Amino acid sequence: MALVIDSHHHFWKYSPKEYSWIGEGQGVLRRDFLPADLKKEIDASKVDGVVSVQARQSLEETRWLLDLAEKNEFIRGVVGWAPLISASVEKDLENFAGQKKLKAIRHVLQDEKDDRYAVREDFQRGIGALKKFGLIYDILIYEKQLPASIELADKFPNQVFVLDHVAKPKIRQKLLSPWRERMKDLAKRENVYCKLSGMATEADHGGWESADLRPYVEVALEAFGPRRIMFGSDWPVCLLAVTYQKWASVVRAFISKLSESEQNRVMGGTAVEAYKL
Repeated sequence: MALVIDSHHHFWKYSPKEYSWIGEGQGVLRRDFLPADLKKEIDASKVDGVVSVQARQSLEETRWLLDLAEKNEFIRGVVGWAPLISASVEKDLENFAGQKKLKAIRHVLQDEKDDRYAVREDFQRGIGALKKFGLIYDILIYEKQLPASIELADKFPNQVFVLDHVAKPKIRQKLLSPWRERMKDLAKRENVYCKLSGMATEADHGGWESADLRPYVEVALEAFGPRRIMFGSDWPVCLLAVTYQKWASVVRAFISKLSESEQNRVMGGTAVEAYKL
């Protein structure tokens, strides 16, 4: 049986101060979400393993996620955080050398006011340090930041990138352009993978239907192909709009017309390859 991997989820011990991004109307997220909670979800959805992704920009959280991964075999990899614009970023990354489950680094680019933050000189210096440590970079952006992300991928053709949440298109507004054209452009870079994740929360939380998401899934699949697309739940953030089991079944339905080998790629094989799980 092919491995099924959830390439994107989060853990946290909730506190209003540490998770200030959890805003009004998001009460469902204001509690702890820990490995035992996730294990129930993945078992019910026939998912074999997961990649845990940072939710706070701190080295402390990266260490905590690695500790959880050490204690829970089903956590196959960690996407942590490191201060990429710091002059001492290499020293910080060296401190994680030997941590085999650290697979990637992510910075919350979507929260930066400068849409071109990704091509700042100091940020690029940090990206340039990742390959030395065998680390991927996860791109978390809104669609308006795609042009800078394309530039970033061009500047580092030998660095593996993974695009989170299909670059958060304007699904609620039913807008495809210019996201569609920019996604196709980004996908021309063979060093970039893409996650089918975080889409329901970009739609109308209480009223979305699969048909609302289908055009965006089709664009992503056409652009990247099943070989560079991977399933991700974005649990527990997804709970604002969809349960874990429902999202897993929605993705499986979207890809049901692909060949069995292509479905296996999306549901696990791509993540295994990209993150070296």
